[in-house]
Amino acid sequence: MFTGIVEEVGIIQLINRSPQSAKIEIEAKKTLGNSKIGDSIAVNGVCLTVTDLALDRFSMDITPETLRLTNLGNLKIGSPVNLERSVRLMDRVSGHLVQGHVDEVGKILDWKDEGNSSLMRVSISPKSMPYVVYKGSITVDGVSLTIANLLDDSFEISLIPHTKAVTTMGHKQIEDQVNIEVDLIGRYVERLLTYQQKN
Repeated sequence: MFTGIVEEVGIIQLINRSPQSAKIEIEAKKTLGNSKIGDSIAVNGVCLTVTDLALDRFSMDITPETLRLTNLGNLKIGSPVNLERSVRLMDRVSGHLVQGHVDEVGKILDWKDEGNSSLMRVSISPKSMPYVVYKGSITVDGVSLTIANLLDDSFEISLIPHTKAVTTMGHKQIEDQVNIEVDLIGRYVERLLTYQQKN
């Protein structure tokens, strides 16, 4: 479980691709603190397992399923990635509860500056739209964000200077693909209501 509060931006140092899977090596500093092999770290909002550790980097395997359902297949050597270690029970939840299970890959449709912030519009499919709520939470590339506006096929998020500075969001461009995870609470509410209607 994560919170969507990015701890640092890591840099992809190595990618070994096979026909269907991949292994990546990420350079990082803060994220390595107290980390060990077998730990979960969210990479652009995707929960992955640490398979190897060195002084300033760690390795992770990416399965075929993950490559199909996320934007990690687009990574290149030198790509920046948002990193977050799994939350501990004693930690503050400054963002919202995030599983690291990507629901879909969206596309940045528009980006405009508004004073000291920026408004980003991201596409979302009809199947995920019911879980998107005005002023609710959503995770975009592992970043916990608040939905500023809802449209028929997309949503808008407002990015403050701090978010753009300490995550990869400040480097995003129109047409870039981003990992989207909708709010977990909405899924549980839907499941509860659906189950009650059937029984």
